[in-house]
Amino acid sequence: MAQADSKMLVLGALAGVAGISLAVVCYQGFKSRRRASFPGYYHSRTSEQGSGLMLVDGPGLSGGQAEVLQRLESLIQCVSELKDEMKALKNALPTLPDQVREELRGRDHARRVSPLFRTTPTRRKRAAGSIAGSRPEGRSSEEAESEGGYMTALTDSEEEELSDAERRDEEQPVDKLCVLLERIDCLHQGSESEKRESLSILLEQREEFGQNSSFLWRLTRAYCDVHDVSGTLEEKKTHAETGKKVGEEAVSLNPTCAESHQWYAIMCGIMAEYDTVQNKIKNGYIFKDHLDKAIELKPQDPMSYYLLGRWCYAVAQLSWIERKVAATLFGEPPSATVEDALKNFLKVEEIHPAYSKLNYVFLAKCYKDLGQREEARKMCEAACSMDAVSKEDEEAQRELNSLCPALGV
Repeated sequence: MAQADSKMLVLGALAGVAGISLAVVCYQGFKSRRRASFPGYYHSRTSEQGSGLMLVDGPGLSGGQAEVLQRLESLIQCVSELKDEMKALKNALPTLPDQVREELRGRDHARRVSPLFRTTPTRRKRAAGSIAGSRPEGRSSEEAESEGGYMTALTDSEEEELSDAERRDEEQPVDKLCVLLERIDCLHQGSESEKRESLSILLEQREEFGQNSSFLWRLTRAYCDVHDVSGTLEEKKTHAETGKKVGEEAVSLNPTCAESHQWYAIMCGIMAEYDTVQNKIKNGYIFKDHLDKAIELKPQDPMSYYLLGRWCYAVAQLSWIERKVAATLFGEPPSATVEDALKNFLKVEEIHPAYSKLNYVFLAKCYKDLGQREEARKMCEAACSMDAVSKEDEEAQRELNSLCPALGV
């Protein structure tokens, strides 16, 4: 409420009191005249006990006249009380905007702190509509006056303040999916039990978020993680097959998501361990196509270059008969050289120095195959300086145990 509006409210209330006071003055004049006519009847008033009527010896009044005088006496008492209340209101009005502002700040702070108020705009509007609809039409006059008085007391700036606070709250709702994915990413970096927990959580939430590519590629990754920590061949194969299907779904849902292509390619590579020779070669082609797409969409991801380096190195090691089988089945065998593999492994180091223990191992293998033994020894030393903290690191250490003696490290 503007300051001018506050003054108008006070003036209006005072005008009302003045009108009632005038009526009281008229009544008192009338009462004086009645005293002259009825000297045995007069009005006594004390400051503590309020208004009162006292009968003394003299002519009496009829019952109706006495009742009218009693009602007028009650009116006088109400007017007196109203005057006191108006004085208190007049004194309180200058500080009322500050009080309302403080109350609003307290409510806004409570709304921000309490998770119960961190809802999406849709839920907020629906809740507001249900509350408004549940109010009974026949409210008491006290409720109406209280609500109306509160709304009237809000100044324009405070209404804008409240609107801005609510707007910020609506623009920054708690994103349940975002919180879920952050938790899943943390579990991915954890122990075997945490990796299994990650898969269980994702499967529980799939019905709700199964049409989101960020959710699906993480589900694919979770199947890959659980595949790696599984103990039996049957369990590994089951997770690989399911993970590949989920990865294909993620790519179909959002073909522009680099991570979806990347993890689908990884699952195709894993499935090559359990498929027939024909499907193994077919998965190799799919692996390469989706890695190329992942690099195109996200050219600074070292993991994609590492995987492509692994693919190139594996293709470079294919025997003559394996190449002939691939040519027979698909018309053209896959083509890659050790130099191609080395180029990709070096790209990994360029983007992310000391990316992994196993990347150093494959750099050492490539240099050894190309006759660059000194460079190969340097890569072995770099790999030995890194701790083995994952299953991939353990694989790298086993490779080093046979590679280092051959290079004299």
